Amino acid sequence: MTRRAPQSPGSGHGEDSHEEDAGPGRLSLLDRRLVFVTGKGGVGKTSVATALALLAAEQGRRTLLCEVDAKGDVASYLETGQTRFAEREVLPGLWAMSMDTEASLREYLKLNLRIPVAGRIGPLAKAFDFVATAAPGVREILTIGKFCYEVREGHYDLVVVDAAATGHIIGQLAAPQAINELVRVGLVRSQTGWMLDILSDPALTGLAIVATPEEMPVNETLELAVRVAKETTVELAAVVVNRVLPELFGRSEEAVFDRICVPGALGHLERIAGGDPTPVMEAARLAVTLRRNRAAHLDRLRAELDPAVPVMFLPELFTRTHGLRTTRQVARHLGEELAL
Repeated sequence: MTRRAPQSPGSGHGEDSHEEDAGPGRLSLLDRRLVFVTGKGGVGKTSVATALALLAAEQGRRTLLCEVDAKGDVASYLETGQTRFAEREVLPGLWAMSMDTEASLREYLKLNLRIPVAGRIGPLAKAFDFVATAAPGVREILTIGKFCYEVREGHYDLVVVDAAATGHIIGQLAAPQAINELVRVGLVRSQTGWMLDILSDPALTGLAIVATPEEMPVNETLELAVRVAKETTVELAAVVVNRVLPELFGRSEEAVFDRICVPGALGHLERIAGGDPTPVMEAARLAVTLRRNRAAHLDRLRAELDPAVPVMFLPELFTRTHGLRTTRQVARHLGEELAL
């Protein structure tokens, strides 16, 4: 399986695009059962997670989309009502939910300890807050455990998690491993054991990092890729580069701009066009500059990222609002990239 990289600015429209080997037999995102989607704030993490879940559902897979931070962005991207901990079908084949650690604790007690819990769990919740504060990883276990439970029970063909941002995802993914190292025997050990089995199996679980072709998102993506390999057992399944600008002009067009942008030529063009062409020419030059700068960041990402990790590219959609129509556009582009 290969991943196509967009042409570098000025490479010429007829030149072949660069390809990267994703590694023999490597699974795509939709071949797995549990996919975490993370990224620096503002890069389109939720948009990509929602589009990936929608794509899976449209391909006939029973899919659960989980929002970890419960901000409500998933609801707006799908143009549906506010999501809650109890998952509900929002589109054919697509269920959605938002994480709630207290509700997750209530569900855990009911399913694993056979403790009937009605309403708020009161003193137990306070005790849990105390333990979670004293023992890092306990709260994350309830989050990760919910997703792993859905995979283990086979309720869905695919669980897509709109996960924590890059600064917090390691703590979540590494929580079962951390607890396992602290607790050697007993119920907690057995619970984290099966979670680790799911998270550590690349045929079941993968992480996708969303970035944009800019310096800070690329830096964070490269740093996170290293940390994921060193500190977790989860496989980095893909990097999704969002908002890639199209190549509007090649080197030959730039040469034409240079010849036009002289006083005599501009005056002649103004007479032909019936207006001042300077703003249009400056806009064209800005488009070339922006794409070239962003292409440099993409070159660095490809150079420093493990070549076995697939890299997918999503175009800049130039939309000011998001909703189901935009999500479907992103899903279509994701589908095209996954098919390569």
